Formats: sequence, C-alpha cells, structure tokens
Amino acid sequence: MLKPHPIPFMGVAEAAADLGIARAVILPFGYEGGISYGKGTANAPQAVLEASRHLELYDEMLDAEPFQIGIFTLANPKVAGAPEEMVTQLQAMLRELLDQDKFVVVVGGDHSITNGYLRALNDRYAHFGVIQLDAHADLRDTYDGSPLSHACTMARALEQTQHCLQIGIRSMSAEEAGRVKKQKLALFTMQDWRKGRLDLTTALDQLPDKVFLTLDVDVFDWSVIASTGTPEPGGCYWDEAMDLLAAIFAAKQIIGIDVVELSHNPQDHNSAFAVAKLIYKMIGWRFFQTL
Repeated sequence: MLKPHPIPFMGVAEAAADLGIARAVILPFGYEGGISYGKGTANAPQAVLEASRHLELYDEMLDAEPFQIGIFTLANPKVAGAPEEMVTQLQAMLRELLDQDKFVVVVGGDHSITNGYLRALNDRYAHFGVIQLDAHADLRDTYDGSPLSHACTMARALEQTQHCLQIGIRSMSAEEAGRVKKQKLALFTMQDWRKGRLDLTTALDQLPDKVFLTLDVDVFDWSVIASTGTPEPGGCYWDEAMDLLAAIFAAKQIIGIDVVELSHNPQDHNSAFAVAKLIYKMIGWRFFQTL
C-alpha cells in the first residue's frame, strides 16, 4: 500500500494531496550507495519536503497555483542497500504509479537511482528520450567496480534509449570525452551553452516527443545550490535554468523527472529551498502548459 508522507510537499491541503485525485506524485528516495565523494544525499528528500512548506503556492511565471492539480507525497520507503536491489525496488514502485497514470517526481538520493526510473519507463514506453542536466557526463561504464555508480548513469541510460541529450557538462574523463566523439553523442558543455553553441530547438527536435528529465543539482552554480556531493564551479544560474526548462517543457512531453545529488547540510537552508522551488516550477510547467 502506498502510504502518505507526514510532511506533504508544499504542505498542501489534505484534499489536494489524496493519491486518488492527485495527478502528480512526489517519491522521496534517499539512496546514497552509489556516491563517490561527499555524503548527505540520504537526508536530502526530507530537507526538500520541509523547505517546500515555506514556498508560495502561487507561481508568478504561470499566473497559477500548480498544487491544485493534486500533489501526493509518498512516505519515505526503506531503501534497499545493495545497488541492484535498490534499482529493482524503485522500478517496482514507479511501475505501480505509472500504471495509475501518475506524473512522478523522484527526489534523491544520488544519481544512481535514475536506473530504476529508466527501467520502469522502458516497461511502459516503446520509445522515449532522456535529457540530462548535470555538471558531469556520467558516461563511465563502471566506477569503483560498479556499473550502477552515479558516475555511470548515462552509460546505463544509453542502454535503454539512444535518444539522449546532455546539457551543462563541465567535468568528464578522457575516456568519456572519447566516447562522446566516437559515438557523436549529443553532449553540450556549460561553455557550449553560454557561448551559443547549443541550438536547443534543433537538439530537442532530435529527441522523441516523450522525454524523461534527470536533473543533477550540481548543474547549478554554487550561488544557487551549494550543497551537493560532487561540486563543480561554473554552473548555471537560476534564470538561465528557468529559461532552459521552460523551453524543454514547452517542446516535449515530459513523462517523468528525478532531481538528484542534493547533499543535506543543516547549516544550508538555501539549497533545499531552491530544489523545492525547482520541483514546484517543473510540476507547474508540466501541467499548465498542456491543459
């Protein structure tokens, strides 16, 4: 049975947070077994839920209150410790929700959890693409002996679909760079984005209509989100990200989202708040541009 979280996202009224009527579902999934540097992702979903209660329900960009579509928040599951068991667990949870036609936002947790979401989508859709917003290419076949490390997420994604678009990258190995060139992958660095070498319209046109969005918060500049397990300087700013995401949601049917790699820091309230607002914005774009 899917139980509600005691702290619902946005602190929405009970009627709007009922699973039977909700169109969107928040699934907190605090796994951090795939990390390689800083810890804290296990506690990030709880921090995001608590921060979300301090957001305004009204979105000035949409001139709407997105919570009115109904947002149900699942209770924290007891996450399996072994990587493959974790992936199977998340896949099963998502399959149940997708079968109910719910739009699910998974709040991680480290980036390795994306494997579970992609498997669930592959169970449901014959054809879909993936957009990754991230500082890291995540194209290693294995890392620290594991093919399910957070550093391997997009390598695994390419096994589910060949239609992938990577944006904001500013850290990769020589081997990953070689793979990008050899396979002519659609990877755009932060410099590509800022220097105008990313033709977003053309890049989006190369993807199927149905797209999964995986957003690693380290794509952002530290002034926006400071607490993340694998920080990189030179990330995007809030308004840059809003313009990019608005264009993505306008052009594509987003079939799912995960937001990963926030590292909870009790002294940093700003990062969790920014992630909560980001999630609310994306839920708004998903529904209020398609009503």
